Amino acid sequence: MSELAWREVKKVCELSGGFSPEACNFVREGLAHTVRMIHGDAAASAAPAPGDDSRHVNGQQLCLGLKDYAIKRYGLLARTVLGRWGIQRTDDFGRIVFAMIDVGIMRKTAEDSMEDFCGVFDFDEAFGAGLTSAR
Repeated sequence: MSELAWREVKKVCELSGGFSPEACNFVREGLAHTVRMIHGDAAASAAPAPGDDSRHVNGQQLCLGLKDYAIKRYGLLARTVLGRWGIQRTDDFGRIVFAMIDVGIMRKTAEDSMEDFCGVFDFDEAFGAGLTSAR
């Protein structure tokens, strides 16, 4: 990771309330996963032009994409891994995202708000017993 990227991650960690760099990186990677899920591979690999909202995902879509990404990446350990990084609920995703917006790593539209991330899903249901019984 470049020195500039590392400074940006450290700033995001500070602004978001002390989440780990791994948490911030997970949200960044999970955004690409979510864009790919919703808009396709071409949209995920293309760099957006300034003012182009064609790759935009809202807070609820991002939370659901992050859930999917966590399960694909960490399986039954998803809840444990996210918890080690301090992520306990979907609101935490929002805090990280809005810190990334403040640093300039992500963009938002006028309709996006922190409330979009509140209570999107329950972590225990998403990553707990329901996950094992669904498999």
